[in-house]
Amino acid sequence: MSFLPASLARRVALFVLAAFFIGAGIGHFTNAEFFIAIVPPYLPAAAALVYVSGVFEILGGLGILHPRSRRFAGYGLLALLAAVYPANLHMALHPELFPDVSPAMLYARLPFQLVFAGAVWWATQPER
Repeated sequence: MSFLPASLARRVALFVLAAFFIGAGIGHFTNAEFFIAIVPPYLPAAAALVYVSGVFEILGGLGILHPRSRRFAGYGLLALLAAVYPANLHMALHPELFPDVSPAMLYARLPFQLVFAGAVWWATQPER
C-alpha cells in the first residue's frame, strides 16, 4: 500500500480534509469561547466537550494522512461530525445568539455537514 492514493482527487481531498480538521481542532483551543458558546445548553461540561472534540479533530486530521490509520480515522471523523451536529443545529435554531452570522448561513451549514461527511467517507475508503 503506497502512502498516497493513486487518484489525484483523493490525494487533494485528504490534504484538504486533514488541514480543515487539524485547523478546526487547534481552533478549539485558541478560540475556545466561540466553541463553548455553540454547545447546546442541554449538554453538560461544555468546555470539556470542546477540548475533547478538538483533540479528536486533530487526531483524525493526522490519522487520515497515513494509510494504516486512514480508514479508522475516517470512521472516527464521521462519528465526530455526527457528535457535533447538535451544535450546528443549536446555532441554526438560535440565530439571535450569533448576531455576526446570517441565519441563512447557519441553516446552510446543516446540509453542508452531510456533504462534508460524504467527502470524509469517500477520501478515506480504500481505492478499488
